[in-house]
Amino acid sequence: MVTHPFHPWSGRRVRVCRSVRRGGGLVFVCTAGDGMTVTLPQAWTDRAPAPGENRLAADGLGALSALVNALVSRCGEPGGGGPS
Repeated sequence: MVTHPFHPWSGRRVRVCRSVRRGGGLVFVCTAGDGMTVTLPQAWTDRAPAPGENRLAADGLGALSALVNALVSRCGEPGGGGPS
């Protein structure tokens, strides 16, 4: 189903003929049975990942912050790889 609110086929059920990886994302080549086809990004359909499904966990963000802080402090040390 097309879920993008401004798409002319919004709310319409379509048949996915094939899926293609394009620009780092997934797009569907679809038909609605009237001979017309349309290419839709996955995010514009009911097959999009659930909101928050790809979010980072708080403990992962904390570990990332600690790593960035450690790298930044090493760049300030003599011989630590900072600008010369």
